[in-house]
Amino acid sequence: MKIVRVTRFGGPEVLQISDTPAPRPGRGQVLVAVEAAGVGFVDVMARQGSYGPVAEPGYIPGVEIAGTIVDVGSEVDATWRDRRVFAICLAGGYAEQVAVDFEKVVELPDALSSAQAVALGVNAMVAWFGLDRAGLGRGKSVLVRGASGGIGLMATQIAASAGAIVSAVTSSAARGDRLIELGASHIINRNLGEARDASGYDMVIDTVGGENISDFVSKLNANGHYVLCGGAAGAPSIDFGKTMLERFHSSLSFTCFSLNSVEPEAWRQTMAEIFRLTVEKRIKALVDGELNLSQAAEAHRRMEAGVVFGKLVLVP
Repeated sequence: MKIVRVTRFGGPEVLQISDTPAPRPGRGQVLVAVEAAGVGFVDVMARQGSYGPVAEPGYIPGVEIAGTIVDVGSEVDATWRDRRVFAICLAGGYAEQVAVDFEKVVELPDALSSAQAVALGVNAMVAWFGLDRAGLGRGKSVLVRGASGGIGLMATQIAASAGAIVSAVTSSAARGDRLIELGASHIINRNLGEARDASGYDMVIDTVGGENISDFVSKLNANGHYVLCGGAAGAPSIDFGKTMLERFHSSLSFTCFSLNSVEPEAWRQTMAEIFRLTVEKRIKALVDGELNLSQAAEAHRRMEAGVVFGKLVLVP
């Protein structure tokens, strides 16, 4: 079968397509014929060597797939053959077939394509759990930092669908218009410096990180919640702790959230709910484009250029 490997840590050019024997499902696993593999910024970070869970080059990237189960291992009911599923895998998604643990799959409704499933996938779950930990509710004021990214787009939609008032930080008026269509109430154009004057939020969902975290912490209301669920811009500045202490009497909460901390049963239930909301057209699965496996490097170039709005999908 065809796969894409990271031959060494580096730029997109290190992604090379090659052939390898097809896997067999082990005990408690299913073999999925991949119809769509999501391309996320976590894949970019892993390829660069800056994502901890991936230790050495030579691996197959891709943390989420959707497709059809073509074989099952021992301890898995044979009736799961031929079912369409979404699945999470630590790596291995950029391939024609993937063996994954059965506990990490959730069945797809007929109304959703495999590309739509991965366009929701990890991004929607991170947004969902992050908002939940921040106390999402009707009338809450939510600032989404990196709103045009995969997680940010889902956070904007999920918060709006729950009746929250969403302010979306993005980089252009055109992207702002699209975010308004997805439910944002206010647009903050960071390239015009508008984020400096924004304040008064019950929660901040931050997919970016970096030195500006302190600036956004200062925008929280008393008893506000800050959820960091991405780190594309790196670590906070050294005055981050000082900012938190200066707001001590505001009783702020700061949470780092990773989907890796969620038990499979919890995320399966959540993913099923996200699929239901999508079928009911309360949120949208945003597919930016579909490319074949041989175009994996091009997909990563687009991710790094910041021109993607939604999810890029690799189709074997």
